[in-house]
Amino acid sequence: MKAMVVVSLMSDQAATTDLVARAKKWAENDPDPVARAEIEALVDSPDISKTDLADRFAGSLEFGTAGLRGILGAGPNRMNRAVVIRTTWGLARYLEDSKAKGSVVIAFDGRHMSRELATDTACVLAAAGIPCSLFTEVEPTPMLAFAVTHLGCSAGVMITASHNPPEYNGYKAYWNNGAQIVPPTDVGIAQQIERAPDAKNVARMPFDEACKKGLVTILGDDLEKAYLAEVKKLSVRSDGQRDFDIVYTPLHGVGDKLTRLALAQAGFSHVTTVPEQQLPDGAFPTVKFPNPEEQGAMDLSFALARTKKADLVIANDPDADRLAIAVPNASSPSGYQQLTGNQVGVLLGHYLLTGGLIESHSTHASNASKGTPLVLVSIVSSPMLGVIASDLSVRYEEVLTGFKWIANRAMDLKASENLHFVFGYEEALGYTVGELVRDKDGISAAVLFAELAAVLRAKGTNVIAHLESLYRRYGLFVSSQVSVTRKGAEGAAELRAIMARLRKSTPKVIGNHEVVAVRDYLGRVRTTNTGESTPITLPKSDVLTFELASGCRVIARPSGTEPKAKFYFDVREAMSEKEPIAEAEARAAVTMKKLADAFMAIASA
Repeated sequence: MKAMVVVSLMSDQAATTDLVARAKKWAENDPDPVARAEIEALVDSPDISKTDLADRFAGSLEFGTAGLRGILGAGPNRMNRAVVIRTTWGLARYLEDSKAKGSVVIAFDGRHMSRELATDTACVLAAAGIPCSLFTEVEPTPMLAFAVTHLGCSAGVMITASHNPPEYNGYKAYWNNGAQIVPPTDVGIAQQIERAPDAKNVARMPFDEACKKGLVTILGDDLEKAYLAEVKKLSVRSDGQRDFDIVYTPLHGVGDKLTRLALAQAGFSHVTTVPEQQLPDGAFPTVKFPNPEEQGAMDLSFALARTKKADLVIANDPDADRLAIAVPNASSPSGYQQLTGNQVGVLLGHYLLTGGLIESHSTHASNASKGTPLVLVSIVSSPMLGVIASDLSVRYEEVLTGFKWIANRAMDLKASENLHFVFGYEEALGYTVGELVRDKDGISAAVLFAELAAVLRAKGTNVIAHLESLYRRYGLFVSSQVSVTRKGAEGAAELRAIMARLRKSTPKVIGNHEVVAVRDYLGRVRTTNTGESTPITLPKSDVLTFELASGCRVIARPSGTEPKAKFYFDVREAMSEKEPIAEAEARAAVTMKKLADAFMAIASA
């Protein structure tokens, strides 16, 4: 036993010695003096095991289809100048190998270090001889995505961590089509990053020199004006009662300027921003988590809305690519009901497909010159919009989770089948209207939702009543999610085992719901309970979908970023014309609980 203890101590000491050596080498090659000092302080700590040094060097931030995202700090497993410099070197090499023509457009949000990381990106590209266009003030992510196509750029880089906690930042990459990168582009860039020299050896042209040589062009407000002009063109109807009060919050992010301008040009002049959250602040001091989905994030908005007696509450996340909506509801403790991402998606989709609630198949969004209308959603979003699309004879498809798949699939179908992309959404508050922005756009979606509310007011009704009418017509759709988190290697193995078990022993019944088909996105096949198989054309993904005879649905997938498995449940309850909505909701809640309990028992067996 004593010998084993000695061996363990020697092993720990060797691991610490190796860690310190790697940390010192990284610090020597980090061009940022602040980051070097940070590493040196950790190395000099009396007890390194009580610091996070090991985690900082446990690996490197992986560059994928969302680019990079991580906690700010020194080291390869953190977001910092050295990591961004090496990443941009890899992007430059990939652009050169691809013989891409055009500049790279760069923008940043209001998070800590966003401006510095954007400047480093521009200086590395300039040193590589690649011209770039740089926003010098904070901008929303949709503005960057718009700029890529509007300027005809080869690529775009947005420095943002979206709705992550304050300690995070990120590096989001876009390709020349204005959409986030997908395979094989992400793989190619990642391979180049692996070949990057140490950060101090990556050439960076001084910023002033890059500007003088024309390798960095500073963007003015012309691009914002062009974006706003295009947002105006998305309008479906110009009528409706628009003189109602709106409360807006950017949640300490960068959405206030453009969102208010976009609403104003659409005729919504009674907009009040939550003053405590109006200006960009990377510390996000008034919220625990800068995501409008999180409990408490909208409290200040609701308080102001009660004072203003507002008819609509609009929120963007910090980079304004997501949208949250709340409307008056006397039965809610706050006085306002925050709609789910699925409810907003269904309402916007139906509004756009019916040409502004004009209930005629001859007047909905099918414009022969543009092609057959198309709507796209992620596979974990509510199936309700699919039912509506079928009723309106509109093309509907589901894609993998992540807005990059919606944007790229829309472009593919336009090119191959002359389909006209009308709308796309994912349940995590992401929406895009038309082809203006090939990514989530919380600004244009906010304007279209306000327009919907105005049209309903003119009809003498409201959002909640209209949503209820859709439920009566198409069924009450309710969604929920259960997450199972496990720690360590054993936990990860347990989560993999759950998915393997569900594939090997596919349930024929879940509770009292017959399974009529299973979609295995890893095997890329849909199999019915009669044994018929059809291929799934989407990329491989570790996801299983169970289609139930009742119209309900269950989806199982492991998280790609966290040690957890996520299970999604969708329930559909038919409603009679005069049935109180509360009764249908109570019935759906019972169905949901029984379905979720039955499936979780199967998954954990």
